[in-house]
Amino acid sequence: MEIETDNYNVVYQSDIATVFLRGFLRLPGMPEYESIMNLLLDAIDETPALTLNLQELEFLNSSGISMLSMFVVKVRNQGQGQLVIQGSNQVLWQTKSLRNLQRLMPSLKLEFA
Repeated sequence: MEIETDNYNVVYQSDIATVFLRGFLRLPGMPEYESIMNLLLDAIDETPALTLNLQELEFLNSSGISMLSMFVVKVRNQGQGQLVIQGSNQVLWQTKSLRNLQRLMPSLKLEFA
């Protein structure tokens, strides 16, 4: 599964149960994030333990952060999935915003490199 534009790409690699989000995600609203949310939901349906690698995601606007939050809540509410989010210490928004996701799902594992 893959979504690619000039500004960003989202790729699910099933062999390593990892979704990579790269580039600049600044879509205008939640409806525009629906295809990414569907990719994430399809990925977590395939594997009980999913990793989201955001290390190369340089920008994510508030609608994107809301979409990620909604995804984390859905995984938490299903009670079945394990979620790891890999971020970068070099990307300021990640060091601030990703920790909030852990509040939504205490079992979520954050890894910063």
